[in-house]
Amino acid sequence: MSWQHWVSYTALTNIGITVGILFIFLIFRKIFSKYVFKVLLWLVKKAPSSFFSQVMLAFEKPMQWVFIVLGIYVSADYSHYLNEDNHLFLSFMRSSLIFLLGWGLYNLASSSSLFFTKMNTKYSMEIDEILIPFISKAIRVIIVAISFTIIAQEFGYNISGFVAGLGIGGLAISLAAKDALGNLVGGVVIITEKPFSIGDWIMTPSVEGTIEDISFRSTKVRTFAQALVTVPNATLANENITNWSKMGKRQVSFNLRVAHDTPKEKLENVVKRINYLLKNHEGIHPETILVNFDKYQENGFDIFLYFFTNTTNWEEFLKVKEEVNFEILDILDNESVSLALQSRKLYLGPEMENQVKFVTEEGS
Repeated sequence: MSWQHWVSYTALTNIGITVGILFIFLIFRKIFSKYVFKVLLWLVKKAPSSFFSQVMLAFEKPMQWVFIVLGIYVSADYSHYLNEDNHLFLSFMRSSLIFLLGWGLYNLASSSSLFFTKMNTKYSMEIDEILIPFISKAIRVIIVAISFTIIAQEFGYNISGFVAGLGIGGLAISLAAKDALGNLVGGVVIITEKPFSIGDWIMTPSVEGTIEDISFRSTKVRTFAQALVTVPNATLANENITNWSKMGKRQVSFNLRVAHDTPKEKLENVVKRINYLLKNHEGIHPETILVNFDKYQENGFDIFLYFFTNTTNWEEFLKVKEEVNFEILDILDNESVSLALQSRKLYLGPEMENQVKFVTEEGS
């Protein structure tokens, strides 16, 4: 065999070995993701804390890619161009592992919101729900920044010079990103003053609905029409905010108009019985209950009702109002008192009465 044929045969053999090693690691990756990982996840789920299962799920994809990186590193020994003496190749390998580690930590930080929420519930930790999304996002930003810095240094970039350059261009950046910085400051104001939290029902001049998410730039509000409105934090921080979820009780106020021919005794009985009803209803707050004969109207008498429900939940509030309304109908029925209806009386002169009488007789 000639020297040229030998070289060609050796090169083809090395290529075959390289492909074979990569193929073997791909098989290992498949076995790991389909069997080994599921067994490990099943074992860690038996632990008292869910932290380890969250770690496993966060690093599931990165661990699968580790097999590919290791396969490329091992197969590089049989490649003429990629080997352990190639500094660029080694930097790429190390950067890949750093990237995969950062990827897993980023996924873990993404699930930290659920983790902090569970810790709040289980151990009564004093972490406000409004802070949890910010903590999660801040951790992710830090992980991305550190990973980028380490990878850049791995390839020989001078990070200190880059940071210095950012300092020189800071004024230009701040002018260009004025709105973004305003939203960031607005987010800080919302966190520190805590005018609302996740799940609260708020009303502002620009939007009304339930808070779904708070980020560095904006706040997402779900309206009662189920539309999702994204409001910049700078706008929200400068608006008057009414937080209906902070109500300790919910007001009910209306006028009940009864017919003008209702006798005085029956009107007094109706007022007393409604007052008794409200004071003994378990859904009514006992502190402020007002039931009074308020004023005369053109077609009846107005009874003024003013009270509060114990619940602030919209559905439960409507249920209490419905129960009270039905009880009031029963009281009116027992007292033989009717509600006033809008009506008009038409008075006819002698001539009109004769004409109406004549038309009636002709019609009959």
